[in-house]
Amino acid sequence: MRIPLDYYRILGLPLAANEEQLRQAYSDRIVQLPRREYSTTSISSRKKLIEEAYMVLLDTDERKAYDQLYLAHVYTPNKTADQIPQQTLTDNNSKDQDAQSLSIEITPERLVGSLLILQELGEYELVLKLGRPYLVNKPSSVSLKTGHRATQIEIPENPDLPDIILTVSLACLELGREEWQQGHYENAAVSLEIGEELLAREGLFPSVRAEMTADLYKLRPYRILELLALPQTQIPKRRQGLELLQSILEDRGGIDGTGNDQSGLNIDDFLRFIQQIRHYLTVAEQHKLFELESKRPSAVATYLAVYSLIARGFAQRQPALIRQAKQMLMQLGKRQDVHLEQSLCALLMGQTEEATRVLELSQEYEALAFIREKSQDSPDLLPGLCLYSEQWLQQEVFPHFRDLAKQQASLKDYFADRQVQAYLESLPTDAQITNEWSVINHQSFPQPDIHHSNHHNNHTTKTSQHHQPVNPELPETHPRPQPESTQVSIPRWNHPPTNANAGNQTSQIPSTAATPNLRPHQTNGTPTAVTNHQSPKRRRRKPTTNTLPQRFIQSQTNFLSNLDPKTRLVWLVLFSLGGVLIFSLLVSTTFGLVKNIFFPSASLQGEQLAIQLNQPPITIPNPNTKPESSTEELTKETAKEVIETWLSAKTSALGQKHDIDGLKEILTGAVLSQWQSVAQQEQEEKRYRQYKHNVEIVAVSKKGTDKDYVSVDAKVQEVTQFYQNSQQKKSSNENLRVRYDLVRKEGKWLIQRMSVIQNFL
Repeated sequence: MRIPLDYYRILGLPLAANEEQLRQAYSDRIVQLPRREYSTTSISSRKKLIEEAYMVLLDTDERKAYDQLYLAHVYTPNKTADQIPQQTLTDNNSKDQDAQSLSIEITPERLVGSLLILQELGEYELVLKLGRPYLVNKPSSVSLKTGHRATQIEIPENPDLPDIILTVSLACLELGREEWQQGHYENAAVSLEIGEELLAREGLFPSVRAEMTADLYKLRPYRILELLALPQTQIPKRRQGLELLQSILEDRGGIDGTGNDQSGLNIDDFLRFIQQIRHYLTVAEQHKLFELESKRPSAVATYLAVYSLIARGFAQRQPALIRQAKQMLMQLGKRQDVHLEQSLCALLMGQTEEATRVLELSQEYEALAFIREKSQDSPDLLPGLCLYSEQWLQQEVFPHFRDLAKQQASLKDYFADRQVQAYLESLPTDAQITNEWSVINHQSFPQPDIHHSNHHNNHTTKTSQHHQPVNPELPETHPRPQPESTQVSIPRWNHPPTNANAGNQTSQIPSTAATPNLRPHQTNGTPTAVTNHQSPKRRRRKPTTNTLPQRFIQSQTNFLSNLDPKTRLVWLVLFSLGGVLIFSLLVSTTFGLVKNIFFPSASLQGEQLAIQLNQPPITIPNPNTKPESSTEELTKETAKEVIETWLSAKTSALGQKHDIDGLKEILTGAVLSQWQSVAQQEQEEKRYRQYKHNVEIVAVSKKGTDKDYVSVDAKVQEVTQFYQNSQQKKSSNENLRVRYDLVRKEGKWLIQRMSVIQNFL
């Protein structure tokens, strides 16, 4: 069998390498060991191939003949390594070279070793091409069986099959990670799934399978973004993206859940991720997704469901959806100030008086200032409310739905629609609406009567609604008007910050944007019958707030007249002081209210979540960089420091002073013994070297699920001057790509294995 390899690639050497470089490369390759999962047979096969390459290139005559074949292949452009046919030869010890194919002949026993070398050289696709036929045509499955007394392994006819399976699986793993770095997330997932399924079917190497499973979990958010960003015509792939999103939500326990989906995203990162995928979802998809999630229950999902209901109801002329959003706001109103959203929903349902009344209760000072500014020439706030609604829908709502990005928001067209008019005419009366809103206040009210009213009870309810028992599903909060309150408020995602620091605030529960649902004033033939029932209620409210029981006044007069003059004077002074105190309290309260109206302070309280819809919540990794790692993992900067420390220790150990003990500070295991031996040999033969290095970190990847084991690929430029007996003998200048295997011991990174992957000419 012939394998598309050459001796220079096996040793990682250029064609012009000298004898010293050849010896050094051979020493490095022999010391470098593959993963611990490989059998001793595969390791021995790999070693024999390296030794064969070394012996051919070390012999002057054989190397000269081989170089001629090598150059003949280089200048023959019609053949490539991928066109090499596989053939079985009987001469197991033949070393004849094919000039056109530039391949080496191997025996079947050395197949695993050659695949292992191709794997180390990064030829993952070639490994899959050469190894898959053995997996398809394998004589029997590889499985683990447990006997009555001991564990037994069913050995297939080919004893190298487990090593072939391992090499093919690792090729899938590395190929998937390369695709990940290049931004091809779905292709990366396909490669990882192939390797994971192969190991699962054979029941082998659980640690390698765990690495693949962990990578697949981390890939899910990237795959979702890639699949949902596809054109809407690619329905099956977009459906797959939605299914992956649903699986993540199930693992986390909802949008704001605390479950572990193994993606590496914390709560804030996942909320930003949800904000980002909304740009790729249609209004119908968001409606279905967030309405389902709101039933967990979830405050964030409820806000997003309200957001999608309003957008879909307005765009598709379905006021019933807006009414559903209004009912969901009632649940949120138990603990948060959602009066602005409620006002806008009421406006889009044609309930103009209710919209203006509820708007006055809102603490959204920025929005209220805009609405008041645009309503200066009107007796009410309706003109500004309508203008605010159109701008909000057009600029802040529709752009975040894939199919509504170019939708025009026109209240005139909305209220002129016959379907909208028919629905608004069928809405309940204003009295029924009042009872509907009373759900927010946690009190039961009798049905209003034509001749009797309960305005005093209604007024008491409005002033004390924050003190009623709250929904046990949501955390308890304090009244919003208090600036120093410690409540956790839900910010409005689509409103800009009210001050310079608002962008840096964070919160555990973000909300959707304020939903200004506005209705034009007396235009488009909008039904106004609902508003005619509101005036009598306001007229009945006035006498109830100023009426005092006559019996109480008479009792106070009789009490003072029955006292003697001195006692009466004392009581009059006390009453006067009490009156002055009450008057001062009223004046200070009135002054505070006026100040809050004309000089409002920032309404956002506590730390808010820094989310803006005009900026991506999370950043997709650059195709040329590794996936973002956690703060506990090794960064490229730290990796460069470790490699530079090693090169400095190497310079000292092989330098004129031969500081061999310094190697212990950066090396460990077999590689430490190797370099100590090299340094001692150089010292005994009175030789030393001077180095100049330049390091560039190419990639940092985690080995398995243990964060203490990391693989680092680096480009190293090494200029070496060789001295013997204080006289310079020769020099070299090499550009190498080296892979370092690092291990963290007692909080310090040490190099336990290193190998030259590629030598650049």
